[in-house]
Amino acid sequence: MRKLDHIGIAVEHLDEAMERFSKILEVEFSEPEVLSEQGVKLSMADVDGARIELLEPLEPGSPIGRFIEKKGEGLHHLAFKANDLVETLSRLDADGIQLIDPEPRSGGHGTKIAFLHPRSTAKVLVELVEGD
Repeated sequence: MRKLDHIGIAVEHLDEAMERFSKILEVEFSEPEVLSEQGVKLSMADVDGARIELLEPLEPGSPIGRFIEKKGEGLHHLAFKANDLVETLSRLDADGIQLIDPEPRSGGHGTKIAFLHPRSTAKVLVELVEGD
């Protein structure tokens, strides 16, 4: 687990953010994908091997909706690749790292994901990603 997978940015309006970041970074974003179980609509763009993930809440009470309400738009999380997410979560739990997700769950683009609690990661929400 050494490679940055993506940087997640919470936004109020996905279409506007896609347009803005496309101009700034000179990249194209993927077609928006809805993850109903997570209450989010997202789109990604490749930026020289790392990706930017824009996240729009589907409703105010969703995790991204609460984040925007509390902190406004901005950096939400850093995501790192994990080769074996189940093994990685088991190892981190044994090492005393606080897990938000003790088991992998479905992520965007067919991936499996899990989050580590910011209390264990210098107040940065860290996501682990298995798959492409």
